[in-house]
Amino acid sequence: MSNPAALERRLQYAGPALFAYGFRPFFLGGAIWAVVALALWVFQLSGNVILPTKLAPLDWHIHEMLYGYVAAIVAGFLLTAIPNWTGRLPICGGSLAALATLWLGGRLSMLLSAEIGGVAAAVIDVAFLATLAAVAAREIVAGRNWRNLRVLAVLMVLIAGNVVFHAEALAYGAADYGTRIGIGSAIALITLIGGRIVPSFTRNWLARRDAGRLPVPFTRYDAVTITVSAAALTLWVAIPVGIVTGAVLLVAAALQAGRLARWAGERTLADRLVLVLHVGYAFVPIGFALVGLALIAPTWLPTTAGIHAWTAGAIGLMTLAVMTRASLGHTGRPLAASPGTQAIYVLALAAALLRIGAAITASSAMLDFAAVAWIAAFGGFVALYGPLLASHRPVWAGRR
Repeated sequence: MSNPAALERRLQYAGPALFAYGFRPFFLGGAIWAVVALALWVFQLSGNVILPTKLAPLDWHIHEMLYGYVAAIVAGFLLTAIPNWTGRLPICGGSLAALATLWLGGRLSMLLSAEIGGVAAAVIDVAFLATLAAVAAREIVAGRNWRNLRVLAVLMVLIAGNVVFHAEALAYGAADYGTRIGIGSAIALITLIGGRIVPSFTRNWLARRDAGRLPVPFTRYDAVTITVSAAALTLWVAIPVGIVTGAVLLVAAALQAGRLARWAGERTLADRLVLVLHVGYAFVPIGFALVGLALIAPTWLPTTAGIHAWTAGAIGLMTLAVMTRASLGHTGRPLAASPGTQAIYVLALAAALLRIGAAITASSAMLDFAAVAWIAAFGGFVALYGPLLASHRPVWAGRR
């Protein structure tokens, strides 16, 4: 536990609101980068801009979504959740500002890597996740919160993926394993953390209303699902082709679908903050199923359809759901999705479905609409929640 002097400093913190708690700079910065990075990618595809990055255009886009945007949201979540897990004080003020600056330095270094060099950009970029892992490990160990070392282990895999990504890009000019490790670790985090928060928030909401079916508590079924899913992702990272890998992915898809069905999501239609968690998690089994089918019948279905079910769907919607809920809850606002918040959920869902459809049909129009919907969704988050995250004043996100 933290000492009284440290507690007093935390309670008397009077610095910028943006650095009062971990979710504030990283959720806002991550959402802004989700908009800027995708807009730059679209302009680059159309030939209207040439980015001064050493990475190939597609690799830069992939890296900045996985190791830029996702890394920011993981940081915001962990720096907010760990104090709840351990009972220790949250990181704030100058330390948090330094960590956020390190993340921003990574984004700028990757964007300007053609100017500063690939090695220098890689070192700056990897330093953020490595520092985050060190901070998280210190807090978890000091708080003797051994259960959540599993989350730290997945974070270490994400760091390894980033290192591999840079090594591949520097050695071969394109990243392959690093991309799959990044996707796999993100989906593993959703499986671990989503498997806690989705049934927990659902149970809490349903318990305050009428009697009826509640989410099934964590059982051996969940443990088997997590284990098989981790094995399937590992196999896909190592051997991303073939019937065997495809079959294991389909088994994981079935188990994940069964897991989601046990959480009583059909009873949450009236609460969009809870419902969106179920919708976002649904893209986890959808991704497993589409990638598995693509490996078994590659002439019928492209692998990119399943990959974008995981990235645009599971990652996009789940992170947005966590960002909105945590931003409301940790700033003392009512846990209710305003019309504006519901609109950004719909836009994010549309972006995911359109991106999957574009992969299946090779439709450039669907690809363009998916990009517009994604930018509108995360731009909407910045507009609605940015004032709330950056201010000590009581600002209502999505005012009617």
